[in-house]
Amino acid sequence: MRASILGLFALMIGVQCAGAQQTSVEQEIIDLSAIKWRWMSDRQVDSLAALFHEKAVFVHMGGTMSRERELEVIRGGGIHYKHAEIHEVSVNVIDSTAILLNRIRLDAVVGGNEVTNPFVVTEVYVQQDGRWRLASLSFTRLLTQGDG
Repeated sequence: MRASILGLFALMIGVQCAGAQQTSVEQEIIDLSAIKWRWMSDRQVDSLAALFHEKAVFVHMGGTMSRERELEVIRGGGIHYKHAEIHEVSVNVIDSTAILLNRIRLDAVVGGNEVTNPFVVTEVYVQQDGRWRLASLSFTRLLTQGDG
C-alpha cells in the first residue's frame, strides 16, 4: 500500500514537472518570436539567418519565399517590418515542433508603400541540435482592422 501511494505521488510530481517544463518551452518560443520581430524591424539579417531553418518557407499575401529570398528582401528593404504590435499569442508544442500563433497589427513598408495590416501569423519552430529554428512563417490577413 505504501509503495502504491509513493508511486502515485511520484507520478503526480512527474506530471507537474512535465507541465512546468512545457510552460518554460512555450515561454522560450514566445520570447524567440518577440526577438525575431525586433530583428526583422532592425534588419538584423545575420541573426535572422541563424534563426531560420535552411528549408524554411515564408508565406506572404503576394506569394511564398524561400529562406534566402526572405533574407534578401529584408536586407534590400523590399519589405521593412517596422513594428509588430502583438495582441495575442499562443503556443502548442508537439514533440520537437512548436506552433505559435500571433494576432498582430503590422506596420511595414512594402515596395516603398507604408501599410498597416491586421494578421494572424503562424510560426512553426523545429528543434534541431538542441536549438529552436524557424521552419515556417505565414501571414493570414484578417478581414477587419479592429485592434489588430
